[in-house]
Parts: sequence; C-alpha cells; structure tokens
Amino acid sequence: PHRLNDPASARACYVRADGMALPFTDAFDAVLSTATFHWILDHDQLFASIYRALAPGGRLVAQCGGGANLGRLLDRADALAAAPALAPSFAGWRGPWEFADVPTTIERLDRSGFTAIDVYLEPAPTTFGDRASFREFVSCVCLKDHLTRMPESDRASFLDTLADQAAADSPPFTLDYWRLNLAGTKPAGIEQAA
Repeated sequence: PHRLNDPASARACYVRADGMALPFTDAFDAVLSTATFHWILDHDQLFASIYRALAPGGRLVAQCGGGANLGRLLDRADALAAAPALAPSFAGWRGPWEFADVPTTIERLDRSGFTAIDVYLEPAPTTFGDRASFREFVSCVCLKDHLTRMPESDRASFLDTLADQAAADSPPFTLDYWRLNLAGTKPAGIEQAA
C-alpha cells in the first residue's frame, strides 16, 4: 500500500501556491477545480496562470459560483449592511467573490489562449431543513466575511433578520446557488519558455 505521507512511495504531492501565480510551466495534462475560482478576484490572471501550468493539449475543467449566485441572500445582506449602524463597516467593500457571467468568462478564457471553450450556468438551489441549519451555514460559509467586518454585537440580529426573511421564501431556507461550469483546452503544440 502507498501512503501519501511516505516520501518513498508517494504518488502525489501538494503545493500551496497562489492561483494567480502557479509555480509551474507546461506541467499538467489537466487542472480540475470545484467551488474555488469564485474566491479569486482576478480571473484574467487566474486563467493565464492555469494556462501556463498546463502542458500543450492540457485541459481545464472547473465549476464555481457564477452569475447571480446567492443573489437573494447577498441582496438582503447588502440592504442590512447599508443601514446607518453598519454602513461604516462596509464602506468601499465589494465582497470576497467574483461571480462571473458566461460571456465574461468566455472572453477571459479566450484572452488567456484557451480553445474548445465551453461555459454555462446552471441553477443549484440548496434547501436547508430548518432555521438553525440555514443560519449556521450562512454564518460559516456564505456570510463569514460580512460578519467579521461588523461589530460582534450586531452579528446575531443580522443573521436573525436574514433567517426570518428566508423563512418566508418558497421553499423556505433555500439558497439560490448558480454554478458556472467552464472548460477549455491549451492547444497542442504550444510550448512556453521557462
């Protein structure tokens, strides 16, 4: 048996690197990513970095949040953040995500050199069974960056208001996720200077 932590028998290695500046050139046959790209704000730089890391003929396949991803929740959170008590905490903040649309993503992949580009959005609504699980999830995943910007004393009422609004939705406690699926190929015969 092979163990990942045994250097003599490891078949995989892990590298921690900035997605916009991957330390590889012509190294991989494929890059696969899920639920990550929307956390990287500069997709032009991201796609250029991945393109460099792919070997000629290599393929990128990814899925991330896109388009109107979490639009209902984020619109509600933005409205609450604009209230006089919270507005100073959010002045100039645009959020930690890039939820790109299909045409923009196609243009970015094309500018980076990819061919055989395929990009589309699909709805992926996610319903939670109750108020507590909805509230916990949005506080830990969707709105954690919002919460860290505001005074701790305002966090509970912020989450309670959002949970109250979500309870009135049909179906209740549903997040309106949209998945941006994207794929592209680095043309064969394209080699880069190291």
